[in-house]
Amino acid sequence: MSHTRWKLTRDWRLVAGDIESPEVRSMRAEIRMASVLGRAVRDRRTELGISQSELGKRADMTQPQISQLELGGTVPTLPLLARLAKALDASLNISLDEDTSTVVFTPHAA
Repeated sequence: MSHTRWKLTRDWRLVAGDIESPEVRSMRAEIRMASVLGRAVRDRRTELGISQSELGKRADMTQPQISQLELGGTVPTLPLLARLAKALDASLNISLDEDTSTVVFTPHAA
């Protein structure tokens, strides 16, 4: 069997009609949102051409904290989001929905 036909146990259960619990669904949504935010931070940081260490200095964070954030491994507080936006010289716009979330850093005009 080729790897393209492999399914996770979770996938087989869903196909069989098993429904995820609200807790699991909520956890998946939180992970998705953290991942979307992490990608947006990484994309804006690379647009600016700065390292994780430099962003950390600008946002009063450490390089490992920036790495963790970019990998979607942390859910930041509102004050941290404000510091990140300032450090990335951008405005932060977040749209949250159960199924889709978007995070956009809009660069400030020069």
